[in-house]
Amino acid sequence: MSEVLQEKIAQLIERVADKASDSKGGITRLLYSKEWLDTQMELKKIMEEEGLITYFDEVGNLYGRIQGNKNPEETIMTGSHVDTVINGGKYDGMYGIIAGIVALSQLKDKYGQACRNIEVVSFAEEEGSRFPTVFWGSKNFLGCGDKEEVEHIQDGDGIAFTDAMHKAGFEFRNSSRDKRSDVKAFLEAHIEQGNILEMERKEIGIVDSIAGQRRYKVEVTGTANHAGTTPMEYRRDAFYATSKMISNILDKARAYGSPLVATAGFIEIKPNVGNVVPGKAEFSLDIRHTDEEFLKKYTDEIVLFMNETAKECNVEVDIHMWMDESPVQMDKEIVACIEKVCVDRKVNYRVMNSGAGHDSQLIAKQIPTAMIFVPSRGGISHNPKEYTAPQYLEKGVEVLVDSIYQLAYK
Repeated sequence: MSEVLQEKIAQLIERVADKASDSKGGITRLLYSKEWLDTQMELKKIMEEEGLITYFDEVGNLYGRIQGNKNPEETIMTGSHVDTVINGGKYDGMYGIIAGIVALSQLKDKYGQACRNIEVVSFAEEEGSRFPTVFWGSKNFLGCGDKEEVEHIQDGDGIAFTDAMHKAGFEFRNSSRDKRSDVKAFLEAHIEQGNILEMERKEIGIVDSIAGQRRYKVEVTGTANHAGTTPMEYRRDAFYATSKMISNILDKARAYGSPLVATAGFIEIKPNVGNVVPGKAEFSLDIRHTDEEFLKKYTDEIVLFMNETAKECNVEVDIHMWMDESPVQMDKEIVACIEKVCVDRKVNYRVMNSGAGHDSQLIAKQIPTAMIFVPSRGGISHNPKEYTAPQYLEKGVEVLVDSIYQLAYK
């Protein structure tokens, strides 16, 4: 049975991957693209083959449903997002959808009709890879998708969001319709996208919190000048000041240790010429922690340091925080439910936080939510080399099945 289930999961992942394979050997499935629509329609077909009732909502979220009997006004939901980054992998997002479909099929075959409805969802978008918006699928599911946020935006090719949506056959959510109140729990299965489980040789991760994020755009302005004739003490070197800022910020993060992470992933120097003192530098900061007070404390510290460094180096600095997402705690009862399933199954697991963002971080603010992680080989994600071994894919489905059983059948 184990090999049969592993093969089924792997085959379904390959089946949908074929709908969006790109020329660079990866998967590119951007919101409302042909590849996106082909994949959603293929998932709809798979859901129906497994005996699920299927439907789309207005914006393109796809649902597969098993109707409950005793409490048909209540729903237990699982799933994840269908979209990818450009040249991404086969598992990010998609594993949670396939795991949900397989889990519902197994529950139906083994236990029959549940007390509550069970649904798997393929959220339309989470990544922000095509348009400058994120979580479009789960935002609309929660009733907070903002039409004004997207109706005037375009992708990199100048295609308007609304035109792409209409071409794919979808529309804005009807704002007069009440948001769903029937969903009593949400479970998201996902690849870890890190290497903690692999390094610690764990089969399953149970996520009890998702890290908050603060992201910054920092501009440092000095004076571009001749590299040979400008004495060191008279320079207004934007790159020198920037290097001191970044080095201190990362050193401080290392000293504090996990779960704090700080990343300066982008930097641009102008004029970027070998014999000219840099007059301008721009860099990014991505700061994450699971404790909101600590996140604020650390970011206040580094903002103060950047201002002090700018003064010391006789340059100007403009610090713009463009993202401020609070940490989100998962539901303690659902986490305990998954943990009991792992103990009963003798699964080698650990409770952990997620440093990456997920649909669950939005959903958890309105609906009791938890996540199940499976190991990622090498911690690689958002990359064609993304891979999770079949035995871990299977283990995630088994834990998901038993967890949904506890929530939907009892």
